[in-house]
Amino acid sequence: MTLPKNLWVLGDGQLGAMLSHAGQPLGINVRPVDIMTPSDAQLPLEADDIITAEREQWPESQLSLQLSQHPHFINGPVFGRLADRFSQKSLLDELAVATSPWQLVDDNTNTEVLHQAYGERVLLKRRTGGYDGKGQHWLKHAEATTIPADWRNEAIAEQAINFDEEVSLVGVRTQDGRCLFYPLTLNLHQDGILMASIAPLSRLAPLQAEAEDMLSKVMHGLEYVGVMAMECFRVGEHLMVNELAPRVHNSGHWTQAGCHINQFELHLRALCNLPLHQPQVNFQCVMVNLIGVDKDDRWLSLPNAELFWYNKDVRVGRKVGHLNLSVHNKAMLDDSISHLKVWMPQQYQAPLDWILAEFA
Repeated sequence: MTLPKNLWVLGDGQLGAMLSHAGQPLGINVRPVDIMTPSDAQLPLEADDIITAEREQWPESQLSLQLSQHPHFINGPVFGRLADRFSQKSLLDELAVATSPWQLVDDNTNTEVLHQAYGERVLLKRRTGGYDGKGQHWLKHAEATTIPADWRNEAIAEQAINFDEEVSLVGVRTQDGRCLFYPLTLNLHQDGILMASIAPLSRLAPLQAEAEDMLSKVMHGLEYVGVMAMECFRVGEHLMVNELAPRVHNSGHWTQAGCHINQFELHLRALCNLPLHQPQVNFQCVMVNLIGVDKDDRWLSLPNAELFWYNKDVRVGRKVGHLNLSVHNKAMLDDSISHLKVWMPQQYQAPLDWILAEFA
């Protein structure tokens, strides 16, 4: 099987870096590209090179056009379709995949009518660009909140969902249309940012088939190739899709420690049409996102921890790394979490307690 000379990544953030790392043992030359800094440079693209992306949106530039217009830009039309919440939600409706009731906010949208349709609290989301809690605005009937003037035609309105918890599914679709999946992941968000994930969990197993059916419909409907993530709300015994990500995903980072093929390698295998089979889970795993905290070498003293540090400038609310904790046994996990509670700032106390409670 002939590998491409290069596999280029639109974007050179942490996901691109981890794709590059995963490509090394496979002999795949993964080359992330900084598309955020203006440049007149031309990339030395070969005809059989493969292009992927670590993000759904990017600014138009000479570099991004060169990459996105390459004939082997896998899933090219998908990125823009899923980057826009209007077309993403429309797709879910077309495929009859459960999602929260919604509508486009246009020039004629009336706040009172939205409350009549969706209740006391209605969530507005910018059609593009919002992530990690950004680009959202609550309409609260009790506070007479109004639609921001510049959000009309640029946002959707969603019914607020009284969900039990948040889960995600990371799966892959091969070039010949097979779909494979990791176990469902339990997630905790704080201020819209993912703080921690746990997988697998036996109590989520009854939801696995429903989740796989939902994500299969999406990937088949888009003729997608590679890894895709689906974030869901669990409402009772069923799931409802919150968002889709056509790429490797933060909630799949646990697979770097927990599985014999992690999500980054799985994505590369699918793109390059390499042999691909069901990933095996080696350990139950806990992933702790490192948000706006300085690097602490004491983390390395934990016997079940693997540190991934992104070498970014530390800023409030910025993802600068993650820790994967393999759950070899409860005592080891409890001891590691107790140390982290001492070493980490106040905003981590509730997420760390959440982890302990799940293993109580």
